[in-house]
Amino acid sequence: MVRLKRDVKKQKSSAKSHKDTRAFFLFLAPSLLGVLMFVLLPFLDVFGRSFKTVVTSQFVGFQNYRTIFANQAFRLAVKNTFRFTLICIPLLVVIGLMIALPISRLKSAGTIKSLYLFPLAMPTATIVIVWKMAFYRQGFLNLALTKMGELTGLWGEIHTDYLGSSASFWVLVFSYIWKNTGYTIVLWLAGILGIPNEMLEAARVDGASERQCFFRIVLPNLKGSLYTIVILSFLNSFKIYREAYLVAGAYPEQDMYLLQHLFNNWFVNLDFDKMAAAAVCVGGFLFVVIMLLQRMWDSR
Repeated sequence: MVRLKRDVKKQKSSAKSHKDTRAFFLFLAPSLLGVLMFVLLPFLDVFGRSFKTVVTSQFVGFQNYRTIFANQAFRLAVKNTFRFTLICIPLLVVIGLMIALPISRLKSAGTIKSLYLFPLAMPTATIVIVWKMAFYRQGFLNLALTKMGELTGLWGEIHTDYLGSSASFWVLVFSYIWKNTGYTIVLWLAGILGIPNEMLEAARVDGASERQCFFRIVLPNLKGSLYTIVILSFLNSFKIYREAYLVAGAYPEQDMYLLQHLFNNWFVNLDFDKMAAAAVCVGGFLFVVIMLLQRMWDSR
């Protein structure tokens, strides 16, 4: 009798588990279907085209890959994009954390943090007009520096063309930091406000200084926020093309020439074979970096 009851209970448990699994897959099916149709299948098509010519679709092996790596514009775009990412992500992470820490101590932190999302809501065309007014040869920045020089007597008139010189790279960095600091602050605040106050109060009672509380309690509990911020910032660093294109066009000063400029120019010239090979390389690189970051965070 007891054994029969156990068998019935196991059957009910198995049926419930099967029902939950089916409901889980039915719930995910629309998303999985969308990813399959609009991400995986197109990428597989691009992967196949990277080994063929454009017109005849003749299989040429790795010839397209050898062509892009021998292309001077491709090497320049990779160097600038890599440099841009290495500089912007640490700056964005540190600046966001430095702003989020004092805000987290305010009672109106929830209201204040919403103001930092304002740059994300501004149209790109509006931002570009502001950058042009500020950084071109007769822009606001040069006028302000000239006025300051006249008042102090340290220098004369300044007519630096920030968008037509090596300074254009730093204009792009400034644009990226200004636009993406908002969501970074919000994510940092979510992590900081999620730390129990009891942990910090207990540490202070035990004699821990504010510096020790920050490095021993706050930072270790922000690992999830840091991972999210780094991944989003890394992906968003590849989306700065709109500002760079609208400010300086398809062929900007070489320090501002990014991979997106290269892809756009190849698209205009119908060099789809080179585009496919470069897209596979970039996609593979992004996947490897994200997996390495995931493994690094999991190991900690």
